[in-house]
Amino acid sequence: MALWCSIRTFAKHAHELGNEQPPEPVFFVKPNNCIQRSGPIQVSSHPGSVHHEIECVIRLGNDLSPEAIAVGLDLTDRVTQSELRAEQLPWSKGKCFRGSGVIGGFHAFTGKFDDLCNGDYSLELTVNGESRQVANLSSMSITPQQQMDSLLNWAPVVAGDYLFTGTPSGVAELQVGDEVNAVLIGKDGSVISQISAVCV
Repeated sequence: MALWCSIRTFAKHAHELGNEQPPEPVFFVKPNNCIQRSGPIQVSSHPGSVHHEIECVIRLGNDLSPEAIAVGLDLTDRVTQSELRAEQLPWSKGKCFRGSGVIGGFHAFTGKFDDLCNGDYSLELTVNGESRQVANLSSMSITPQQQMDSLLNWAPVVAGDYLFTGTPSGVAELQVGDEVNAVLIGKDGSVISQISAVCV
């Protein structure tokens, strides 16, 4: 299993970090042993900063179409990532640390990739009750279908892989004691996947 992670798929997020919007999908890969499904978010034990990035995660089925969706957190050591990028080095250390792929419960999904962008699905992340990241998936500038089309051109994608579809603007550092609540909201306004965790 691989975690295929798209970057800069929301234009506002690219701009908030001072990056240009890429003309086509760009990916990095997290190993599956980065996945955390429950428990606290480890901040104090990580030798660097930990920033939140809420995302919609798609689990791929046997025909590589969407099988289920969930809310996810692509936790990022922003300082380390920036230092490595400045030296034109790979930034795995900033993205692939222990517990950096937090994933909520999966919700069955039978539509097409871009059905997620029809206005019915949205993401929201709060820290200590304060809204940090909010976006409808319809605001994505590089859609899940474009992401998948790109991957299928070159990547060894298999059933059971996860596609992290990118984060909206509002990313920020997490601190010990922060209470994080991240949700993926579905068609009728109900929460279909959730992460609730304390930072320790």
